[in-house]
Amino acid sequence: MTDVSAAAPRPAPNATRTGWGVLAVVCGALFLEGIDIAMLNVAVPAIAADIGLATADAHWVISAYVLAYGGFMIFGGRTADLLGRRRTFLVALAVFVVFSGLGGLADEAWILVVARFVTGATAGFMTPAGFSLLTTSFPEGPLRDRALAIYGAIGAGGFTLGVVAGGFLTEIGWRWVFFAPVIVGALLWFAGRTVIRPDRLSELPRRGFDLGGAATLTSAMVALIYGVVAIGEGGDTTTGIAAFAASAVLIWAFVAIERRVTDPLLRLTLLREGLLLRSSLAGLLFIGSFFAFQFLITLYLQEFRGWSPIATGLAFAVMGLDMILAPLITHRLVERFGNAPVMVAGLLAGAVAFALALRIDGAWGYLDLLPSMVLIGVMFALVYGPLAAAATAGLDESEHGVAGGVVYTAFQFGAALGVSVATIVLVNGHLAAADWPDYQRALLVPAIGGALALALGISTWVRGRRAALPV
Repeated sequence: MTDVSAAAPRPAPNATRTGWGVLAVVCGALFLEGIDIAMLNVAVPAIAADIGLATADAHWVISAYVLAYGGFMIFGGRTADLLGRRRTFLVALAVFVVFSGLGGLADEAWILVVARFVTGATAGFMTPAGFSLLTTSFPEGPLRDRALAIYGAIGAGGFTLGVVAGGFLTEIGWRWVFFAPVIVGALLWFAGRTVIRPDRLSELPRRGFDLGGAATLTSAMVALIYGVVAIGEGGDTTTGIAAFAASAVLIWAFVAIERRVTDPLLRLTLLREGLLLRSSLAGLLFIGSFFAFQFLITLYLQEFRGWSPIATGLAFAVMGLDMILAPLITHRLVERFGNAPVMVAGLLAGAVAFALALRIDGAWGYLDLLPSMVLIGVMFALVYGPLAAAATAGLDESEHGVAGGVVYTAFQFGAALGVSVATIVLVNGHLAAADWPDYQRALLVPAIGGALALALGISTWVRGRRAALPV
């Protein structure tokens, strides 16, 4: 493990204070995105019943957001690198707030789905811009590691606590699931204008914008995630295969464009540098396993056991302990052992959590699920921040936006893939209500995904040691 703290210059006190202000704002934005997704998972049945959205189409309230979020992430990261991180972040946050409000006012299904697509697209710009604002506000070393640990904890907390918040807000009225993010987002926008240093034109790279690469890659990502969603949630195999074929053609076109343009959207050799690709793949499996687990346990508690949305949300609340653990211990563990070993420990906790859930039967309740929930909280505390730090280790700061786009694209694709595969295994070709053996079988999906994520995390650690990267 390389000691980067000794070589890193100590930042000026004013710069450090500014960095913590930036951290507060971008953490708030990431938390907002996390609760936005999680709250909708709880609220969809109430929304569909109120606005007349057919049961078979209700998943598009979630899927439209995921499609756009994952599709625009790398484009958004490159935009932040070239046009300014503050500018990209604040503009995207403003549009996010406006269209979240539009979703809350929608009385027609198509308006709601369009609003969710645009909200997801703006989140695709906001997340990598916020990530690169954070990584460039702290020097590589202990301060950045601590900031990323906090950032990861807050982001993961959005996924877990959003389920609880969604249950309560849905009881009040499902429109508050949209209006609450409007209030929080507006406050974050004003705070961001105050604490984030304005972009300096002299610091921005003087490069052209690769519109062809942006169009083909964004379309390819949207088609790829659409194919996963179509097969998994809609059961439409023909449409899914057509979407995969379209994605493959678009990716081929993207690679051809990137090899020829002077200023590519994504420098292809970047994927071979440092630990970016391995960390992103580990992140895909890590997030995919979690979303598959959360999806299956939510269905088990609500549809099989008959729990209310609030009771189900409260069952997941203990996973929010990562918001306590990460700021207190993760950065200390990283200082002593490095990012990759801490990430591997977290992935091990997740693999054990998902394996324990395989013992599920028809009478499981809160205490039976509690060990897995606690271990998942530990997993998020130890994985989210260190994985992001490992992914950007050794990369030039001018490419942190697009690197963040790669990492979070993997997260979004993993989420869609995890839920879709879990759905396919749960349904298993029949439409009758699932019994507990069906849930037990479907929980193999997060268990296998967690084991693969652990194996890839160990591989990332070994690769980093061989390359003498600060992992």
